[in-house]
Amino acid sequence: MSKKFLAAPKPAPELAIPQSDKFVKVSIIDSTSYVDLPIGLFLKPTYKGHDSLAGPTFSFLIEHDSGKRILFDLGIRKDADNMAPSIVHSIKSKGWTVGAKKNTADILQEAGFDVQDGAIDSVIYSHHHFDHVGDMTTFPASTQLIVGPGFKKAHLPAYPINQESPNLQSDFEGREVREVDIAHEGAGLRIGRFNAYDYFGDGSFYLLDTPGHAVGHMCGLARTSAPSDTAATFVLMGGDACHHAGEFRPSAYQPLPTEINPSPESLPQPICPGHLLQDVHCNKSANEPFYQVTEAFCHDMKQCHSTVEGMSEFDASDDVLVIIAHDASLLGTLDFFPDSLNNWRGKDLDAKSRWRFLGDFGEAVGK
Repeated sequence: MSKKFLAAPKPAPELAIPQSDKFVKVSIIDSTSYVDLPIGLFLKPTYKGHDSLAGPTFSFLIEHDSGKRILFDLGIRKDADNMAPSIVHSIKSKGWTVGAKKNTADILQEAGFDVQDGAIDSVIYSHHHFDHVGDMTTFPASTQLIVGPGFKKAHLPAYPINQESPNLQSDFEGREVREVDIAHEGAGLRIGRFNAYDYFGDGSFYLLDTPGHAVGHMCGLARTSAPSDTAATFVLMGGDACHHAGEFRPSAYQPLPTEINPSPESLPQPICPGHLLQDVHCNKSANEPFYQVTEAFCHDMKQCHSTVEGMSEFDASDDVLVIIAHDASLLGTLDFFPDSLNNWRGKDLDAKSRWRFLGDFGEAVGK
């Protein structure tokens, strides 16, 4: 990525991540889930040629040196017609395209993890939406389910006890469902602008309270290396804090570069001048995001805006790789499971992937 920008970048804000020499192994899993939804439901404005939000739903495997393994999100269950009736009806009546070829448990089992024998200690839901909760019945009762602040009151009981619920009671019954009160259990810890909870108690993995999109929405922040000659590295698992990288990029901290290199396939090759993207930006801006969230698909607009701004603050750091759940531009770029993401900085994966989302504006830019 060029170090020259179309606007002067502001210094990255201090995130105040506690020091630690402990880290976890992180693997990003392509859950084989796919969604194709009208982008106007989620984001505004619209850009020529980009009228749908189409992409995967990522899951993450986090492995701690204690031997504990946790999953962050599960994608969509492969038998999508067996989701809660209210969701199945909504999907079919609106003509949405959603589905999955495999359950995340299947992917792990095929890779040699004995899921039914307790290979996964816990599953964390970023939030309750169908494209993140998968099928918890594919894990044994010994696998704990972790949910965010306010989740139980807002979303339980589920279907069929609550006929209108978008969730299934079978995913919760017979297992421990632990709601993390991040503000209280985190004892006042804040990372960036978010309340944080040190999951393992050693600084290797944090849950962040990132409200707005849904009640109980959380992000995960994993330390992927310890400090050495360079600063420690982290992966931020963004869930649906944002639905498209254009919600937090470009920013005052990371403006559009003068050259998009490497240039996404749909943009002029081999290097795309950054001003072409600035020209199609709704505000002709090099340091404001391309998109804003719509009111129709967030629980609390004010909180949602604050969370998105907080995401841009993490994205400003050279030490944090930000990954949101539906970013199709990352397919074929990052190291996916069974490989780990821990050497992302050594492989320069942030620079290689950061501006790939701009390929969505290829038709708007023209050749």
